[in-house]
Amino acid sequence: MKTRFSVLAGVSLIVMGLLALAFTLVMPLVGLGVWRWGPWRLWPLIVVCVGLLFMLPPFLVRGLGGLGGLFIPGVPILVTGGILLFCSIFDAWDVWAWLWPLEVLAVAAAFALAAITMRVIWLLIPAFIVGANGLLLQFCAVTGLWVVWAALWTIEPLSLGLSFLLIGAVRRIGGLALAGVILCGLAGVGLIGMTAILSGWWLLNLPGPIVLVLVGVAVLVWGLVRRPAAVRTP
Repeated sequence: MKTRFSVLAGVSLIVMGLLALAFTLVMPLVGLGVWRWGPWRLWPLIVVCVGLLFMLPPFLVRGLGGLGGLFIPGVPILVTGGILLFCSIFDAWDVWAWLWPLEVLAVAAAFALAAITMRVIWLLIPAFIVGANGLLLQFCAVTGLWVVWAALWTIEPLSLGLSFLLIGAVRRIGGLALAGVILCGLAGVGLIGMTAILSGWWLLNLPGPIVLVLVGVAVLVWGLVRRPAAVRTP
């Protein structure tokens, strides 16, 4: 562990040093202003380092699955630092208007990493729910089509149903998988109903039928691959 930490810390310091040299020596030689591109613009690296401090222990220390919980604060902090670094270097603070949903997606990714590292599959439930909302928010932030929430609010039961379906399939819990199928089916029917009410948005007519088809395929596959329970003979 000490060797890995030393290598990682050494590489990080070398990269930061080279960036500082580029900003203080190379860029002025080519005519770029030091004030505009000065090292002070690298202050978000502090936030990035804080995020890395949370994320390194689960990778460096083996056998302690509980450390996976550090991903939950670490990933969002790291993503925040990355966005701040981009905005600071390029003086493009307006990108927050369409990059802020990455924070939501970072929380979803953190729960997924924690579930894998800690071997707690139930953490996939918040990962699915938060991730689905993050994807929809990112789509709306980039396109400006916030009106789609009028129909795509059904992503809430859909994400919960998908998480139940996955966990039920992995753990072979038939009741949980059935609950997931029901939720996904209700979400698909809800999508079809809402898009029938909201005319003029042909693109919104696709998710409902697609969800129903995918749920049907999942049920068919589940029925084919599931092993029947052994019959006990007296």
